[in-house]
Amino acid sequence: MKEKKWIWEHNDYPNFKYDTSKLDTALSQVSRSTGILEGTISTLNSSNTTSIQLDAVTNEILASSEIEGEILNRDSVRSSVHKKLDESFDYSNDRSTHHTDGLVDVLIDSSFNHESLTEERLHGWHNALFPTGYSGMTKIDVATYRSEEMSVVSGRGMKEKTHYIAPPHDTLTDEMHTFLEYINHSEDNPYVKSAIAHLWFVIIHPYDDGNGRLTRAIANYVLSKELGLNHKYFSISLAVMKDKKNYYSSLEKANKIIDNKDFDFTAWILWHTSMINSAINISLENIQTVVNKTKFWDRARDLNLNEKQTKAINKLLDAGEGKFEGGLTNKKYRAIADTTQLTASRHIKELVDKGLLREVKGHGGRSTCYNIVWNG
Repeated sequence: MKEKKWIWEHNDYPNFKYDTSKLDTALSQVSRSTGILEGTISTLNSSNTTSIQLDAVTNEILASSEIEGEILNRDSVRSSVHKKLDESFDYSNDRSTHHTDGLVDVLIDSSFNHESLTEERLHGWHNALFPTGYSGMTKIDVATYRSEEMSVVSGRGMKEKTHYIAPPHDTLTDEMHTFLEYINHSEDNPYVKSAIAHLWFVIIHPYDDGNGRLTRAIANYVLSKELGLNHKYFSISLAVMKDKKNYYSSLEKANKIIDNKDFDFTAWILWHTSMINSAINISLENIQTVVNKTKFWDRARDLNLNEKQTKAINKLLDAGEGKFEGGLTNKKYRAIADTTQLTASRHIKELVDKGLLREVKGHGGRSTCYNIVWNG
């Protein structure tokens, strides 16, 4: 008899088991974090909430693609996001591409459209990811399930390693029917359901390419729908990207029978829930930066800064309090503002005199650097 290696070959599949008692603390914590985020958002003005949402959607798309090894241009992604979420978007400065527009379409639909998830809708998302019918230079099946077997392999020749083999292609219709039934009708805890949906879609691996990006969109969809969210203020993919090694390790352990003989997915759910919690905490930090930035410019509005000074100040503000590494030096100012050493010195002195920068000693005390005065 052939040895069973993959979790979809387990006799209990797809009845995912987990220990509720081991999840209570993590679920309570992430629920509190969600409440804190919602409460914080409710205190902000519309300008700030729009800015935070634009950043969250942009970060989600950039990070989800980077997890798959694709580095996108941030300006292109942000332009695509602006077109979808900002009615005041300036089309004369549009830097989006068809590719980034498609990625944004998928994320917006998965985050804001709470209609049932159907095969047709999933195929639409897949088509938006690959509108040309190609993944790179390879022709793939688009908006339809794969027609061949699928394996995840790394290395070449003697060093080739098979990380995963997906269910046979002729089982995909039944697999996806069961999966969509769960997505649309399960009454599991939203955070648990998001984790299981994320893992389960990876297990099925129904498409030729794009499964990773789609499974994270589905995890977003489940949270958005089950929690009744009509906005997107945090990025799970950004948190996952920061823990990418453990992401792949956790997926591999959950997918191999040798590592998961008990068919217990508690560890995966705990890890996934911790990523949601991390994503919320990152968002809360970003919100504080946006609030501080708004307060700063309220204070500086009438101080007549020139364009180069404004650009340099924004660099420091965007980094967050105390996070512009090494502080602002004359050399860094020149690089940011594209100006001379003499002009940089004059501009910096003006900013110090106006109470917007303060002088501190640089590394080793050899060079003078400057930090933002956040509260005047």
